[in-house]
Amino acid sequence: MPAPDSQLEPPAQSFEAAALEHLTAAAVQAVAAAATAADLKAARAAHLGERSPLGLAGRAIGGLDPAERKTAGLRLGAARGLVADALAAREAELSAAELAARLAAERVDVSLPADLGPVGAPHPITALMEDLGDVFAAMGWEIAEGPEVEAEWMNFDALNIGPHHPARAASDTLFVAPAESRLVLRTHTSPVQVRSLLSRPLPVYIVCPGKVYRADEFDATHVPAFHQIEGLAVDEGLALGHLKGTLDHLAAVMFDGVRTRIRPSYFPFTEPSAEIDLECFVCHGASADDPSRPCRTCSSEGWIEWGGCGVVNPRVLAACGIDPERYSGFAFGMGVERTLMFRNGAADMRDMVEGDIRFSRALAGVAR
Repeated sequence: MPAPDSQLEPPAQSFEAAALEHLTAAAVQAVAAAATAADLKAARAAHLGERSPLGLAGRAIGGLDPAERKTAGLRLGAARGLVADALAAREAELSAAELAARLAAERVDVSLPADLGPVGAPHPITALMEDLGDVFAAMGWEIAEGPEVEAEWMNFDALNIGPHHPARAASDTLFVAPAESRLVLRTHTSPVQVRSLLSRPLPVYIVCPGKVYRADEFDATHVPAFHQIEGLAVDEGLALGHLKGTLDHLAAVMFDGVRTRIRPSYFPFTEPSAEIDLECFVCHGASADDPSRPCRTCSSEGWIEWGGCGVVNPRVLAACGIDPERYSGFAFGMGVERTLMFRNGAADMRDMVEGDIRFSRALAGVAR
């Protein structure tokens, strides 16, 4: 067998118990003196690495006589084990000390004043829909919701909107492909009213806030996806006067006592039908009688259109399986964006969909 490398061959006394105890003690002392992770790494290399006395002894042990090899191996293994245990214990101590120092350095005095970053705000549309819902919840009405992808029958036929009505044209309504699916993106929240009449026991008093879709241009006063809130009441003995009183109360809460009026109109699902107007909140109607003081907000008419309303058409009740001879009802609907524009002076509907947090923060204190 070739002679071992003289650089790796330790003296014979290196395998004696006294010599190994001396090497072990020196290694343990060096490990204990390590003050940092770098010091500990250096101590590991110096006393347990390949070029350390214990490392060289381990590589050269094969050159001993077989009779001596077993005893030397046991002594060397025990020595290396003691050094490895000392290294592990010191590493744990240094890690704990490092963590404690880092926690102390990063400690925050919560009693000190701090500069907070800009906070968000609920979107004015969301906040306003919640406010509108609260008005009706306080009157004992229920909040009803429904799917935004709606059956064509629910969106049109059940509401007495016939197959040749202009609203059913592709230029006004967004149909879901394929055409045979008979599905549309709902053009109003009225299908929720139909679903409620089909599923709820009478009497029904519900308000339906939600997003609706139209094939409209995207400009300052139109967006293809916007929000409506519609109300429906079906009970025995309801008439147009109950509708007017409900809308008067809603306007008084939303617009600080602004007056309302209703004027004749036409909708397929109500008969009689009406438009509801708000008294101009800028000129309060004064410009209509004084040409010298024109009002741009209401075009000097003194009133601003808010939404549509009317007595539920008996055909709608019959389509939902309700006896129109016994029950009657009223319904109304208005755009939430339009209400926000009236209430908060928002001039451009595009600001409501662009996601600028500055817009929401500016109206957060008013819309909620």
